[in-house]
Amino acid sequence: MPITMPTAVIEGTQLTVMPFRTDAVIGTMSVATLVQLVPSPRREEDTKTLKAASGAVRRHAELRALVQRALKSTQKGKNVGSYAEYIADGVNGGLGAGWSTPPITFWHAGPLAALSDELLPGTALRTMTIAPGTSVVAIDGETQTTAWHELYDDPERFGLMYAELAQVRVPFELYVDLSVADARQIFYDRNVQGVAVAKNLAMSMDQRDFATRLAHRVAEAVKVDIDGRLVPFTKFVNATKRQVGKAESEVVTLSAMRALVITAVYGKGGLSRSAETVHEDELPAATTAEQVEQCVVPALARLIAAHAAHFLSRSALTAPAVLAGLGIAVHHTTPWADPSNAMSADVLDRLLAGIHWEREARYWDGVAAKAGASGRLNFSGGVKDSGGRVADALLYPGTEAGRRIRGQ
Repeated sequence: MPITMPTAVIEGTQLTVMPFRTDAVIGTMSVATLVQLVPSPRREEDTKTLKAASGAVRRHAELRALVQRALKSTQKGKNVGSYAEYIADGVNGGLGAGWSTPPITFWHAGPLAALSDELLPGTALRTMTIAPGTSVVAIDGETQTTAWHELYDDPERFGLMYAELAQVRVPFELYVDLSVADARQIFYDRNVQGVAVAKNLAMSMDQRDFATRLAHRVAEAVKVDIDGRLVPFTKFVNATKRQVGKAESEVVTLSAMRALVITAVYGKGGLSRSAETVHEDELPAATTAEQVEQCVVPALARLIAAHAAHFLSRSALTAPAVLAGLGIAVHHTTPWADPSNAMSADVLDRLLAGIHWEREARYWDGVAAKAGASGRLNFSGGVKDSGGRVADALLYPGTEAGRRIRGQ
């Protein structure tokens, strides 16, 4: 009597998903599922490890190489460790609610093993089954994928435990049964078509950056008189753009305010830090974050209030390079300034009293801006290019630049 074979059972990894295209779904998965479905990209680039790997892993590595760039010896690879630390800080609560990782974009190279009907009519939720050995490749978010592998391989190294990682859900989108050419196109579109955010602007959004926090506090500390009504200066600071348009109510960008703060803290040394994150443990020697804030915020707020009219008229004072130069001048009034260059706030006020802040070539051409053939000034030189020249002109009235901005 022949033995009857059992009814075929579809085996594999099951995920609850929601389709948003006929060939794509979104959902979340556990970290354990992620590291099981998608081999570590770092290991796949290790020749010795790959030789000893299973045939499925070697095939996955070959497929990955068709649609992804290398990790080894690249900035992308160098970012994995810091990304893992960032995720760990977020998972253990160190970053509060102010942290995020984008959904990872996966490519399922082949048809699904199974896709159920709607689990609940009208919800679009379904159960998707991925067969064992199927190649699932991260075509966008591979650095994050590698970081999750680092965390899962050794959570204690990052101050985590497996129990904490078990609570995490990783959001993803998954494209099913696309050709290699289509997967490559998605990689291109995600990595090239988007407009990269300017680093200075990105820094101005970082609320864990000490200089950004101080820039906000400086703006909050100033009130300007508008037709007899006191208005917070924050109303005139644009925190989302690199430049302020003529038709906008704001007069200065937050990134420019940040340059003012950084140079006030570090002096000319701050010019090279304008596009870097400022950590509290990197402040000038023998200072604390509280001391720096108590000194810099009122000093800058006082100057902005005193020159409010020049700010509101969008004078040269609102240009990032000019603000950076002003910050360098303010640095000389701080308790941690070099004693050989130190000055009082009264001396600084006298130095600033005779300056022409109007956006005119006769004052600012060659100092913070360049005049075109039509005589129109261009202040786009930037903080690093012109901030030092502006500071010298502000601090040394006897120089050619110092006389120029004073109309002499």
